[in-house]
Amino acid sequence: MEKSSLSEAKKAERAISSGEYKGPLHGIPIGLKDLYYTKGVPTTAGSPILADFIPEEDATAVTKITDAGGVILGKLNLHPFAYGAIGLNPDYGTPPNPWGTERIPGGSSSGSGVALITGMIPAATGSDTGGSIRIPASICGVVGIKPTYGRVSKHGVIPLSWSLDHTGPMTRSVEDCAILLQAMAGYDPKDPGSRDIPVPNYLAEMKQPIKGLKVGLPVKEFYSRLQSGVREKVEQAIKVLEQLGVSVEEVDVPSMDEAAAISLGILGPEVAAYHRKWIEERPKDYFPQVLTRIKSGMFVPAVDYIKAHQARARFTQGYLKAMEGVDLLITPTEQLTAPKIEETVVTIDGVEEATQNLMVALNRPFNLTGFPAISIPCGFDENGLPVGLQIIGKPFQEGVVLRTAFNYEQATPWHSKRPNLKD
Repeated sequence: MEKSSLSEAKKAERAISSGEYKGPLHGIPIGLKDLYYTKGVPTTAGSPILADFIPEEDATAVTKITDAGGVILGKLNLHPFAYGAIGLNPDYGTPPNPWGTERIPGGSSSGSGVALITGMIPAATGSDTGGSIRIPASICGVVGIKPTYGRVSKHGVIPLSWSLDHTGPMTRSVEDCAILLQAMAGYDPKDPGSRDIPVPNYLAEMKQPIKGLKVGLPVKEFYSRLQSGVREKVEQAIKVLEQLGVSVEEVDVPSMDEAAAISLGILGPEVAAYHRKWIEERPKDYFPQVLTRIKSGMFVPAVDYIKAHQARARFTQGYLKAMEGVDLLITPTEQLTAPKIEETVVTIDGVEEATQNLMVALNRPFNLTGFPAISIPCGFDENGLPVGLQIIGKPFQEGVVLRTAFNYEQATPWHSKRPNLKD
C-alpha cells in the first residue's frame, strides 16, 4: 500500500498543478479503519481470523473518497471485529493513548483516534455500532461523527451488526469532518440500508450562525451520573453555546435501561449469526473477551430478536417526540474520561459498573434511533484527559449538527490541543 499511496499522492500533485483540482480532499492522506474493504490489500478487522482476507473490491465509501481525490495512506487498528468500546487488540497491538499510555484509547476505532491526535494522519474513517466513532473521539480528543443511518454506505465494510452499524469520518477539526463526510455520503444501491436523500453542502451550512437554535438537555437520563470533571466541562460548553445564541431547555427521553436491553437484543443475535462458522472452526483465534461476547448472542430466540426490533421502533418514536420542540440534543459523549487499561470496573458517584458498559451508555441510544451524533473536544479533566461533548440532531440533519459543533469549536481552544509526544 505504501507504493500505491506515494504514486497516488504524486498523481494528485500533478493534477492539482495542472488545474485539475477535485476539491478540498484532493491529495489529502486518509487512514482507513481496517474493516473497510481495500482491493488487493488485506482487510483483517483486527483479527488473525481474517489475516489472509484480501478483498476483490473497495468499499463504496473508499471509492467515494478516492474519487474525491483522497489518498489512502494505510489501514488502522481496532478492537477485534469492532466488538469492544475499550480499544484493546492483543494480536496486532493496542494503540497507545498518548494522553497516558496506561489508559485505554477507546474503541472500537482506536487506531483512528490515536493516529489523528498524534498527527500521523489528518483524517480517518471509523464505524459506529454503539459508539465506536464517538468513544475514541472523546477519549483521544478529536472529532468524530456518526451520520444518520443510511447516509453513508456500509457496502464493503465488515459488519458487526447490520441493523446498528454506521460508517463515518474522524478528524481533528469539524471543518475537516464536514469535508470527509461530504465525500463519503450519498445513496448506494449496493447497501440495503442506504437512503436516497439529497446530500446538502455541509461546508456551506456549517459556517452559518447558530443563534436561535433550540437545544434539549436530557438531564434525567444523561446527566445523573458523571465524573465531576466531565460534568464541569460539559456545563461550561453549554454556557458557551448559550452565549452564541442558542436556547436551552430540559427534555425527557426514553430510558437508558431500555436502550441497553433493546441494543443487546438486536446486536447479540446479529453478531452471532455473522461469526457462527468461525466460532465453530477457529474459536482459539478469537480474542477471548470478544469470543465470550459473541457466544452470548447465540441462543437468543428469534421471537426475542423480533420483539427487540419492535421495541426499537417505539424507542425511536419516543426520541422523535422528545425532539419535537428542539433542534438538537446535547449530552456528554462519555460519563468518564479514559480509565486505566486494567480498570475493568469503574465507580462513579458510589456506583460500580463494568467499564465496557459505561463507555457505550451515552452513545448507543443513537445507534438505535439512527440519529446523527458528533463528539467534539470540550476541555480536559483534572488529570489532563480529554472530555467530549456529544451533539445529536434529527434524522438527516447532519448539517445542523456540524454547524453547532463548528460554532462551538471556533469559540473555544480545545480542538487545537495536542498531547506531549516527547516524553
